[in-house]
Amino acid sequence: MKGNAWSYCIRSGFKNILHNKLFSAASTATIAACIFLFCLFFAIVTNVQSMAKKAETTVGITVFFDDDIAQEQVEEIGKLISEKPEIKSANYTSADDAWNEFKSDYFNNNELMAQAFAEDNPLSGSQSYEIFLNNIRDQQSIVDWLYSLDGVRQVNYSNAAVKGLSSLNRIISSLSAVIISVLLAVSVFLISNTISVAAQFRRRENEIMKIIGATNFMIRLPFLVEGVVLGFTGAAIPLIGIYLIYEKAVTYVNERFVSISTLFSPIPIASIFPAMIAVAMGLGVGVGFVVSFFTIRKSLKV
Repeated sequence: MKGNAWSYCIRSGFKNILHNKLFSAASTATIAACIFLFCLFFAIVTNVQSMAKKAETTVGITVFFDDDIAQEQVEEIGKLISEKPEIKSANYTSADDAWNEFKSDYFNNNELMAQAFAEDNPLSGSQSYEIFLNNIRDQQSIVDWLYSLDGVRQVNYSNAAVKGLSSLNRIISSLSAVIISVLLAVSVFLISNTISVAAQFRRRENEIMKIIGATNFMIRLPFLVEGVVLGFTGAAIPLIGIYLIYEKAVTYVNERFVSISTLFSPIPIASIFPAMIAVAMGLGVGVGFVVSFFTIRKSLKV
């Protein structure tokens, strides 16, 4: 098509939107609500996953050995631990190191209090390996493997917090999928009705255009433009809103909850917004285009 034909089709698409203000507004609002919820759950799930990932690097497994174990056997177990692909790192703490750390923490380097243990290390059986995993989901299998090794007396680990985060992540993901699916279905229905009304409104004009030689593509293009504009607008509005809300939320959390910053720090908006824009725009424009394309094929017998 020539440039003036493209211009006509684009103007006609916007004209359709203005002629059907109520349906257009309802379609845009529903898409906006759908994408706003998507962006909101996306931000929440991303932060929960980040928290879980941080937990993976800070929650360790501590392995203690039998009191009569030989140092060579401890070193052999350490070698086996370092060879496991699931294990990110393993730090060895000797009994002397454990006692010195204990004295520093609890006696505050007060030599008078520590003199009672001058000839004896009360933590002589506390040599250990502290293990950190690449993926916290491998924790139980690694713990079971450690207990199967000769010389291992005890394995300390905590997976309650990680299991809680994983469960929360699954719940949020499932809930967001259900809500977004329902809103998408409503968006499809409203956009389809909007396009159908516009097609009926311009039916006579389309018949005349067909008689004078207009192609099917030229007749359908204004309705495709209408669907894409509705989808684009429905995606742009919540993106602006979520950007402002997320920035304020991050600032609030960082200022009011300094004590938990070592455990959890919200992901900066700049890190997640590009992906959010891509998915939200693809969702909004894609729904608008696809629904318009199939609706106009049914509504126009051209």
